[in-house]
Amino acid sequence: MSELRLRPAARALVVQEADRVLLVRHGSGPTAIWVTPGGGVEQGESDEEALRRELYEETGLEDFRLGPLVWIRTAHVPLGGGRWDGEVERIYLVRAPRFEPAPRIPWARLRAEGLTAMRWWELEELEGSGALFAPRSLPMLVRELIRHGPPAEPLEVGF
Repeated sequence: MSELRLRPAARALVVQEADRVLLVRHGSGPTAIWVTPGGGVEQGESDEEALRRELYEETGLEDFRLGPLVWIRTAHVPLGGGRWDGEVERIYLVRAPRFEPAPRIPWARLRAEGLTAMRWWELEELEGSGALFAPRSLPMLVRELIRHGPPAEPLEVGF
């Protein structure tokens, strides 16, 4: 049996004042899924370098301090036209000043990568939404992080 080809990825749980969380949507319709912004870590790139690039490209966010690694998630979903069998996501806490997301790359390119929307969510919206999230337990994880702060060690959050 061959080994799974898992892409390394860095994602950010971007939290703004009033504990609003920025999420991006991949896909549309009933299968659309809301995830934290970020993406693949390129060869020779650190997680922080990847996050700075991805957050700038996807949301326009430049001015932030990278917080701790809070969650790790392995997703077994084919990516890159079959090049990858999934990815291992390292999700960092990023506290950001109030800003309106404004992608620095064209929406046509973002849509080609599957990103179809982005928005701020309040905790009550996350918990009351019928939307799909990745990880599935995102609303509960966000509540725990807001109430108790980052975990001492990163949590393996599953699918």
